[in-house]
Amino acid sequence: MNNSVGNTARLLWAGLRALLLLTVVCGVLYPLAVTGIAQVAFHDKANGSEITSGGRVVGSSLIGQTYLTKDGKPDLKWFQPRPSNGLGENSVNTQYKLILSGATNLSGDNKDLIKQVEEARAAVVEDNSTTTYRVRPSDVPADAVTSSGSGLDPAISPRYADLQIHRVAERNHLSVAQVRKLVDDHTDGRILGFMGEPGVNVLELNVALQQLTAESG
Repeated sequence: MNNSVGNTARLLWAGLRALLLLTVVCGVLYPLAVTGIAQVAFHDKANGSEITSGGRVVGSSLIGQTYLTKDGKPDLKWFQPRPSNGLGENSVNTQYKLILSGATNLSGDNKDLIKQVEEARAAVVEDNSTTTYRVRPSDVPADAVTSSGSGLDPAISPRYADLQIHRVAERNHLSVAQVRKLVDDHTDGRILGFMGEPGVNVLELNVALQQLTAESG
């Protein structure tokens, strides 16, 4: 009996020591080491790829956000992102909030999706047509009327950015050439030259637009 109790006590003590050791190594030392390496080698990415403007954080280059007026309509002086229809709205989540994300999950022949796309295309044509530039329905790219799989895509295609140039230039009292150069400077190519598609980060572009507008004013 005494041997049995002694063996049990030794096993429990060995298990407790292993628990304490693994807790210190895996729960304290390893996270601290990984965090330290990340802060030194990948400081920007480790902190959420934050974008600052005017000395304050305005968002993340990884997360899309909308640009709306006080009444909830698109603020047309800014470049607009992809639609975020997949997020929907509820008591804790509105478009581009980070509580939920997702796509519409509607099939290509779904009547609701077709209606959304047609309405979005008409809005893009109307919003981006100016006194000197007319957008045709055939000019509207797919990413201007459809949300991404996550609903939080931070980038748009160069084609969609180009479509918005005349409207942004007119609303901000800038020349088309100035705004076009801004888009060209913020257009990223394919990864390693062959993976993915070129894109324009909307938040980074709008931060640069704000700076250009301030300098021109």
